[in-house]
Amino acid sequence: MKVLALASGTKERSLIQNALGKAGHQVILSDTAEQALRLIEAGEARFVILDEEAGDIIQQVRASNLPPIYFLAITSGEEDSTNADDTLHKPFSASELRARIMIGQRFLALGDNLSKARDQIENMAIYDTLTGMMNRSAFYRSAQAELERARRSSSSLSLIALDIDNFKTLNEKYGGEMGDEVLKVVAQTIREKSRPYDCIGRWSGDEFVIALPNVIGPDAEKVTERIIKGIQFTRITYKDDIVNVAVSAGIASVTRINPSSEMEPLIQQARQAMSRAKESGGNQIYLTFT
Repeated sequence: MKVLALASGTKERSLIQNALGKAGHQVILSDTAEQALRLIEAGEARFVILDEEAGDIIQQVRASNLPPIYFLAITSGEEDSTNADDTLHKPFSASELRARIMIGQRFLALGDNLSKARDQIENMAIYDTLTGMMNRSAFYRSAQAELERARRSSSSLSLIALDIDNFKTLNEKYGGEMGDEVLKVVAQTIREKSRPYDCIGRWSGDEFVIALPNVIGPDAEKVTERIIKGIQFTRITYKDDIVNVAVSAGIASVTRINPSSEMEPLIQQARQAMSRAKESGGNQIYLTFT
């Protein structure tokens, strides 16, 4: 681990360097508080040893958006006024210093693990675990934001709903594992054939939805055709079989979003159009305007 040390005393500097070097740590010595702050901001170290005189650094770092930094303050008195994470009183031994370093490492590791767990929980709340797409609630929030932007600029918006035509048959023939693979491939193809900034989500089961800002009618139909053909020509194999996947799509287009336009009716209109495409034989698009 990299340890940044800002200590004014020659004896303390030498002890820190020797003790931590023998323990396998890399010690970075700083001569001034300004230099130490620059090194911290550059991400050179997350464990910092400093004199109590340099306590102002702690407040500056904690007021910033930097990752968590663990501060060990070396003090000459009983009271610590630096608000450091830990304190070490002079005189101290090499073994005491190494013990404090180990404690700090554990705290940093715990914080990192908690941060990762928090990120995972947040991702679970937003993304569908199988396909990696936004889940239903996250899609709705994002699509609603697109609707509000279109409303402010009185621009157009299209909503596409897609459903795999033969998904139930595939599940019955090959089982759920193959069904999951089909969903992942379809989701990946939708991402590849859409624009990077389009709002895409898994609505439910084998149904996907896409919100296309500033796209209307025929242009939305071209996007949908590109997705359907991409899925149709994607080779999906299971064991020794080649699996053919077909998709039906419904589009609801609004030429100009107005104060009365709402997302829920637009989604349902696209899903109803998708149902009409399936009723007409599937593997096709049904376009509606509102």
